Order: sequence, then C-alpha cells, then structure tokens
Amino acid sequence: MQTNKNMVITAYCDGACFGNPGPMGIGVVIWKNGDKIKEISEPIGNGTNNIAEYNAVIRALQEAKKLGEKEAVVRSDSQLTMHQLNGKYKVKEKHLKLLKLEVEELRIGMHVKFEHIPRECNKQADYLSKKAIKYETDNKP
Repeated sequence: MQTNKNMVITAYCDGACFGNPGPMGIGVVIWKNGDKIKEISEPIGNGTNNIAEYNAVIRALQEAKKLGEKEAVVRSDSQLTMHQLNGKYKVKEKHLKLLKLEVEELRIGMHVKFEHIPRECNKQADYLSKKAIKYETDNKP
C-alpha cells in the first residue's frame, strides 16, 4: 500500500462485527510519505457493521487531527459508508446520522477525500478489525 503522491496522510479503515449486531472492532492503518506510521486495532463494543465502519473512519480522522494534518485520504472497502460520506447516498438511520455528523465535525479545517477500495486492497485494516473482535470475545468472562 502506498500514500498519494501529494504526501498527504492516507488511512485504510475497516470495521467488523461478529454477528450483526454483535461485538465490533475497528482496524486502521495510517501511511504517510510511503511509510506506515500507525496501526490501530480496537474493540468498540456491540453494534452493527455499519456502525463499526463509521467508527473506523472517525478513529482515522482523530489520528489525522492529532498529527496536525490538513489533508487526508480515507479509504475503505465499505461502499455504502464511502458513498454516504461523499454525499451520493443519504444516511437514513438515526444512529448513523450522528456518526456522520461526528465525521463532518472532524473534517473542519481539513481537506478529506473518501475513497472506496476493493476488499483485497484493505487486508491489513480488515485483519486488525477482526483481531480486535477476537481479543474482545476471547477475554470476556
């Protein structure tokens, strides 16, 4: 995986769910200037795949803000999420509207491009999201 030629941060995101709804996890891989600078694998409670996908995008944007980035490319294999964030599809579910609003707030002061990518190009983020779920379910009492 590579970043854009513009030297902007590129985040590969994935949210996963074991059952739908069920335990959720996110995976985020952040690249800059051709170098992987961060991997995130976090369990995030219970919910649906769509909630997990939005939370992965939110986490990527939070990291971009922490790094002081003014531009970011966020890539995900969730066609629905990317189309909703690009304004091609409306967000109908109330809980997703709140997550989309959080994404919009994080975008303030930053130019963000959302790109849908094929699943096979998002294997690292997918692995990290599933790893988070496995950790969560293996460590439940």
